[in-house]
Amino acid sequence: MRFTKMHGLGNDYLYFYDEAPANVADLSRKLSDRHFGVGSDGLIYITRSETADFKMRIFNADGSEAKMCGNGIRCVGKYVYDKGYTDETTLHVETLSGIKTLRLHLCGGEVATVSVDMGRGTVDDEKVLCVDGKEFRYIPVNVGNPHAVIFTDDVAAIPLDKIGPKIEKHSDFPDGVNVEFVQRVSESALIMRVWERGSGITMACGTGACASAAAAVSEGLCKRGKDITIKLDGGELTVRVKEENELLMTGPATTICECEVTEQ
Repeated sequence: MRFTKMHGLGNDYLYFYDEAPANVADLSRKLSDRHFGVGSDGLIYITRSETADFKMRIFNADGSEAKMCGNGIRCVGKYVYDKGYTDETTLHVETLSGIKTLRLHLCGGEVATVSVDMGRGTVDDEKVLCVDGKEFRYIPVNVGNPHAVIFTDDVAAIPLDKIGPKIEKHSDFPDGVNVEFVQRVSESALIMRVWERGSGITMACGTGACASAAAAVSEGLCKRGKDITIKLDGGELTVRVKEENELLMTGPATTICECEVTEQ
């Protein structure tokens, strides 16, 4: 099996230009293992689409299938352009959360950054849940997948490895949830750390950055229509929350290496 390892701000996946095999869940668990496999946050399969230019399917490190990945879709744009599957710099990619529009920004003939129209974010009223006897106030946001955005004064002080999995699998979220802890720096900057549903702590999360920006605008912490810099463990993304909560995300896409493995 040939694949390309790529990352968006450290959120790394193994990319295949092929249909997902029947044993993809088991394969994702094996290959994603950072000690006994290749190491990644999951697998992404790219094919042609009947309704768009390309189609992507995302499988998390635990084998579950995700609807959308903001960092992953940027790398899909770089993959198909750099490898010659398209010469267009505006692409439409089919995902389980709808068709997304990508605009590829080139440097030296290769894709360096990608802007993605992520669609509309749905922000609900603040809710409260209890974990280990402690109350957490969170803002539910859906950007094609579910997020619980929690604002805090000091994101670095949060024991994400302990709190993240308990919130992800809390009874309030029967299908699980992505968890973002967010600190406001200014009306144009946020710091965010994420526990991703199905993958755990990751260096970055594109949909989480969009959800955090949408929640911040809803709460009056950031400005609508202005670029918001989201500082993540792996680097920075830019998100703009437009009218009707339409979300535009821009960030880098990077190729790590080309690989071949023999399926065991």
